[in-house]
Amino acid sequence: MTRVDVAVVGSGPNGLAAAVTMARAGLTVHVHEQATAVGGGLRGEALFDSDVWHDLCAAVHPMAAASAFFRAFDLERRGVRLLRPPVSYAHPLDGGTAAFAYRDLDATCERLGPDGRRWHRLMAPLVRHSTGVTDFLLSGQRSLPRDPAVPLLLGPRVLDHLLRGDGLRTEAARALLTGVAAHAVGRLPSPPAGAIALLLGHLAHASGWPLPRGGSHRIAEALVDDLRAHGGVVHTGHRVTDLAELHARAVMLDVTPRGLLALAGDRLPPRYRRALARFRYGPGAAKADFLVSGPVPWTDPEVGRAGTVHLGGTRADMLAAENAAVRGESGPEPFVLLVDPAVTDPGRAVGGRRPIWAYAHVPNGDTRDPVPLITRRIERYAPGFADTVIAARGRSAAAYEDHNPNYPGGDIGAGAITLAQSLFRPTRAWNPYRTPLPGVYLCSASTPPGPSVHGMCGHLAALSALRREFGITDPPPLGPAGGGPLPPRENPTPTEKSRRTS
Repeated sequence: MTRVDVAVVGSGPNGLAAAVTMARAGLTVHVHEQATAVGGGLRGEALFDSDVWHDLCAAVHPMAAASAFFRAFDLERRGVRLLRPPVSYAHPLDGGTAAFAYRDLDATCERLGPDGRRWHRLMAPLVRHSTGVTDFLLSGQRSLPRDPAVPLLLGPRVLDHLLRGDGLRTEAARALLTGVAAHAVGRLPSPPAGAIALLLGHLAHASGWPLPRGGSHRIAEALVDDLRAHGGVVHTGHRVTDLAELHARAVMLDVTPRGLLALAGDRLPPRYRRALARFRYGPGAAKADFLVSGPVPWTDPEVGRAGTVHLGGTRADMLAAENAAVRGESGPEPFVLLVDPAVTDPGRAVGGRRPIWAYAHVPNGDTRDPVPLITRRIERYAPGFADTVIAARGRSAAAYEDHNPNYPGGDIGAGAITLAQSLFRPTRAWNPYRTPLPGVYLCSASTPPGPSVHGMCGHLAALSALRREFGITDPPPLGPAGGGPLPPRENPTPTEKSRRTS
């Protein structure tokens, strides 16, 4: 194999972010992906109908609109349209009522009635300091935030979330915020879940919760286009089983600690191996994809304007369900996230058929078929949904690891979001990306700042490797070449896309 400057294992958003950063620094970069298509959690497929595209993992991308990496990369100028629904997320409740997080903060507060002023006091300061808050929470968190207001904004609010549910009194407002905290896929309440609630919650009223027009794969395509434009090479269908296969000055691994142990074996010092073996994985996600004949028939039609819908019941219901999943207990009514992409991107509906994307939070390694579980949850708030289903496919939490090795037991966060693993991820090290092996770095969501499609794990790991391995201290520019807008990328049909190989 030809020796290169950088070898990247894994083409998820973090692997591609690392590859783009290093190629932009003038290095030769090769990416190795075991799947036949790039993207990791950004991949999609025409599952049931050649004209209808389904997102296989991630569908909605608040962090792709907000993170420092993607702000600099500038998806919009590369032809990736980020479409923002007027209702960032909704939370139906029994009795036909629902709570709504509108993009418009004032509209949200008005709808929340007696809790409107409290929601405004919670979210408005975060919205005003959104860039500082987001950059700190999506950093390596080894330095003070640049915006001095951030600690004062986050600290008291996270504590309030833990102790009093943020002082919210109505069930609608409490459920609205707890549903966002449940994106932590772990114990509730907890400090990390509180931070996630504030991050995602305020972004709903700031840069929004957008969907890429055409599907999540468009983000991966934009990253690969830029990588190739700077001399990078992508090898798909190539599973790396041993680090010895890679001939590079620096190796960037978009893998979990479990994956690093498999690739490195006894080359790692015993103490570091033991630390990786202690890394904990969180509850699993079980995914259902539906092809349906029309919009979801929500009891409250306003829910049908939301880009994301949380199906979890009351705050108490969600605390019970999420904590049961942490304990490994399989409940009949898990927390479910649902996206009807055609609500925000009408082009995703073709000939009266449309995709529905839904996850259930379940115990790690759960083997149940999620389709009946998720269908029952949807029917509770949208009677008649089952009659619209043309086809469905379920992937259990246990099966998700076969689809993507970075999801052990269905853990789509590549590691439990606990307080310890938020501060020290994957091990107790000042530089969490470096491994004891010369030139070998971790750049997956198992490193700070953790899961979601923000590219920051890969970008920060790449900056560390550039400094140490190549003596490059200035971060490379990431924006489109020449500073001007690029022509929109042709948006292939699902059938054309499925025939492409990288």
